[in-house]
Amino acid sequence: MRELAIRHRLIFVLLLTAALLSACAASLGNTRIAKPDEYNRIFEAREKIILAALAGVFKEKMIGTNVRIDQKKNMVETDYLIQDEWRTKSIARVKKLNWKECEVTLSVITEKKTPQGWELRRLLEKPQFDNLFYYLDLKIFEEMAKIE
Repeated sequence: MRELAIRHRLIFVLLLTAALLSACAASLGNTRIAKPDEYNRIFEAREKIILAALAGVFKEKMIGTNVRIDQKKNMVETDYLIQDEWRTKSIARVKKLNWKECEVTLSVITEKKTPQGWELRRLLEKPQFDNLFYYLDLKIFEEMAKIE
């Protein structure tokens, strides 16, 4: 029963993401930025579980290649995924706040190739980051279920 609810949430998130991306397609990637956007969210799980869940999200959403977990630095990082004139890389850091909570800082770096070189562009807005965090929340529950 719980797996069915998770699947329904996942389908809802994917449909919502597709709808948001199609609505924003006209202005997609036109905003130049000086530094990558970072968003934070707090989760109730251990660092190890969150790191594994983040790696799963990055792999499944294909927002980078060669996903690496650095247990010492409490971070997950990818290499650039290059498609046509775009490249995307993801970085997430996990910071323990107390015995049951951790803060996740997520950044998706998107660059567009121009005659001057690679320029930082905003491809994802806050609603897309919210969807990633929602998906991460589901992945955290999956990782917890594996351990138990």
